[in-house]
Amino acid sequence: MATAIIMPRNGQSVESCIITSWNKKVGDEVHVGDILFAYETDKSSFEEEAKMDGTLLAILHEEGDDVPCLENVCVIGAPGEDISEFTGGAAAAPAAEEAPKAEAASAPVPEKEAAPAAKATAEKAVGVSPRARNTAARLGVDLANVTPTGPNGRIIERDVLAAEKSTSAALKAGVPAGVTGTGLGGRITTADIENAKNAPKAAEAAPAAAPAAAAAPASVGYRDEKITRMRSIIGKSMKKSLQEIPQLTHMMSYDTTQIAAFRAALKAAPETLGLPKITINDIVLFAVSRVLLNHPALNANTIDENTMRFFDHVHLGMAVDTPRGLMVPTIFNADQKSLAEIAVEAKELAAKCQEGSISPDLLSGASFTVSNVGTMGVEYFTPVINPPQTGILGVGGMTDRIKVVDGAVKPYKAMGLSLSFDHAAIDGAGAAKFLKELATALENFQSLLAK
Repeated sequence: MATAIIMPRNGQSVESCIITSWNKKVGDEVHVGDILFAYETDKSSFEEEAKMDGTLLAILHEEGDDVPCLENVCVIGAPGEDISEFTGGAAAAPAAEEAPKAEAASAPVPEKEAAPAAKATAEKAVGVSPRARNTAARLGVDLANVTPTGPNGRIIERDVLAAEKSTSAALKAGVPAGVTGTGLGGRITTADIENAKNAPKAAEAAPAAAPAAAAAPASVGYRDEKITRMRSIIGKSMKKSLQEIPQLTHMMSYDTTQIAAFRAALKAAPETLGLPKITINDIVLFAVSRVLLNHPALNANTIDENTMRFFDHVHLGMAVDTPRGLMVPTIFNADQKSLAEIAVEAKELAAKCQEGSISPDLLSGASFTVSNVGTMGVEYFTPVINPPQTGILGVGGMTDRIKVVDGAVKPYKAMGLSLSFDHAAIDGAGAAKFLKELATALENFQSLLAK
């Protein structure tokens, strides 16, 4: 019995996924455990394994398609089975693609009839998805005039629809016949129309023997790339944050002398104690998880203009830089975990983000976020609040400072802290109190541990 394979929902917050590649093609045998296709959310990448043996009868979505979760992606069954219930009564797209090929093979066209335009169409149609080819045949769209936007320069269905829409609009507007669109997806632009209308006039005005055209200027050297889905979502989130949240930033530094001594003692501890590697970032996360409980307005989410949600525990977001972009996994109930537990979990979450294998459910639900760019030499910066949170702490790098102690000048290592806060949720004085308490806790970290 033919069975449809659906797009999985990896996380309650995920609405759709993009198919990045197919490992099987229609007609291939499939066995349990075989990788059918790879797909990604805005944050993570996954592979879908076959749960049954059979033959891949149909592919319902191509590479580059954004597929809603739980929607059918492909069909597995026995060769020859009826799959019309999954394809809307039509044959599978790849199967329809083979029919024209068979007819062309049985009735070869004489060489003289192979027009240059047809040859160009065939050359440009390399890498056309089956859905796009069928749609083009149905709408009468010449694939030679379609601009591909799919993966690896492939023409996909949306490209054909865009070209057809452009052509239809042009015909309604009385565009001269034979105009070739130069816009995205083969769209006919205003410039294309004007050039076509002015062509006869230009031909009449041209002298009989026109001088050779000047050499074209050298290429300025650039390339255009589509913005990734993840970068687009990050941009929209930051824009929303800056437009909708009245946020300000307080900055303060603290003396890292005691933290440095504490880390040196940990490194000298016997291996038999089984202590994990603890970084300064782990220490800051631990301190924030304790101090934040005393400042509920910063350990909160804004639900709407009239509602604030205050959390009983600290769910700490931790900004992680990855090759694909910024990710913020959450250490849930951080205030109930030891320094060692936070250190281990922070490294595990960061590793999963780097691999692109983290569950989307771990990328939401934070009550406050910490962003550390100190290793890159930044001393202070203005972190942007991650809605619906009301605050975010930026951690800077160490710098050499001096201070006067008992009349004597002493050098020390200082580290910068930058707190951006939602002024609708907390006033500047309240934010300053949190920052001061945090700096004091870090300067007296061993006392904080004892507490």
